[in-house]
Amino acid sequence: MIRKTTLSLMTLLALCFNAIAAPAMAPKRDLGYAEYYLKEFEAEVKRAGGNANTLFRYKNEALSRVQALVKAYPEDPAVQALYERTRAALMMSKGDFKQITPAMVAYLNNERELRERYAALSKAKWNELQQGRDILTKVFPTVDPLKNTEETNPVNKTIVLPDVKYPDNQFVGGSGEYIVVGKPSTGFYFVNIGGREWLGPYEAIKRFRREVDGSLGDSLNFTVLGKITGPAMEIPGNRRSNLAWGWVVEPEALYIDGHIVATFDANHDKSGSYVEEDKVAGIKEGWYTEKAVPQDATPERVMEIFLTAIKEKNYDLYLQCINPERQATETAESLLRYHWDLHQQRLHGEYVHAEFSDTKIVVHKGHDDKNDLENFFLDDAQRDQLIRMQGEKVEHATVKSRAYDANGKQVGEKNTHRLIRKGGGRWYIDDYEVRF
Repeated sequence: MIRKTTLSLMTLLALCFNAIAAPAMAPKRDLGYAEYYLKEFEAEVKRAGGNANTLFRYKNEALSRVQALVKAYPEDPAVQALYERTRAALMMSKGDFKQITPAMVAYLNNERELRERYAALSKAKWNELQQGRDILTKVFPTVDPLKNTEETNPVNKTIVLPDVKYPDNQFVGGSGEYIVVGKPSTGFYFVNIGGREWLGPYEAIKRFRREVDGSLGDSLNFTVLGKITGPAMEIPGNRRSNLAWGWVVEPEALYIDGHIVATFDANHDKSGSYVEEDKVAGIKEGWYTEKAVPQDATPERVMEIFLTAIKEKNYDLYLQCINPERQATETAESLLRYHWDLHQQRLHGEYVHAEFSDTKIVVHKGHDDKNDLENFFLDDAQRDQLIRMQGEKVEHATVKSRAYDANGKQVGEKNTHRLIRKGGGRWYIDDYEVRF
């Protein structure tokens, strides 16, 4: 009896020891619910493709359920496995990251050095333009045109007029197109922008933005050097409803402090230029890491060269990458410049680099000599006949881009770019407008 009691006690103690030693296991039901929400979260992350701005509907539910399991059953291997999966999915949901190398942002350093050079040249040129001129010393308040006298008459005097904001303060009046400067309490100046005196220097500023300084936006603040040509009565802009007198200013030079000065030149083929414009191409030539598109370049390689052309401000190479059919008219040329400016702004404010992948190529027209399934049933004569019948082969390709900011974080989602190739020639970008 004593021996049976001892054996029973030992068995009970062994069971208690095992119960204490064995880790607590999570109920299968709780594991199942947690894994369901985690799978949904993982699927959302995969669909996002590295875009951190996605709304993840299952994220919080998945995290909270796995967290509760880890706290209650920290030693359960199944719970630990869910924890590791959740950690991985959470990091992926924060966006894709990439190490940004100096080579990827070399274009920013090159441009900064060039911008500083032209800022110094422009400041010296701006001071030179004012030397020996009879410049109006008192800009505001303006001389009242109705009370003007021979002593106060500003006509034909040179004026240096700050805060000339274009296109913000542009308006079309009864006597011309102007930028208004001033206010009712101090009087107005109307900078004439209807003639070559404005358009020549302004177009030069746009070339400077395209060729040198991508940090300049569309809304610009100029200091204008010009001559006062006479008074005019206008309704100065949509924000002011009353007629007002002002002095018309004919511009001679436009200056953006810290950036560039451009001048009007009646003999120049474009009616104006910025300081040392003729030297820019030679300076930038030393930057270029890509100078042409190889005939055998893959769609991804064409996209890489296209991105480099924009980074390094190589407009000619930019055009080489684009389908010639999209460059055939004046309107097309204008759109090319417009989207060049947009690409420049994005590479100076939104992202600094992009990578390309996931190329897919389809034959849009003509015989597909790589379609092994069809070609299996054709002999050489039939294939030759199909090639003649179906005409020039036209292929379309799609390439995915993934852009990164200066910190290496992916910006937005992947974007699709379309390219075209005809007759077995080289690939050209068809929708060059798409952001990276």
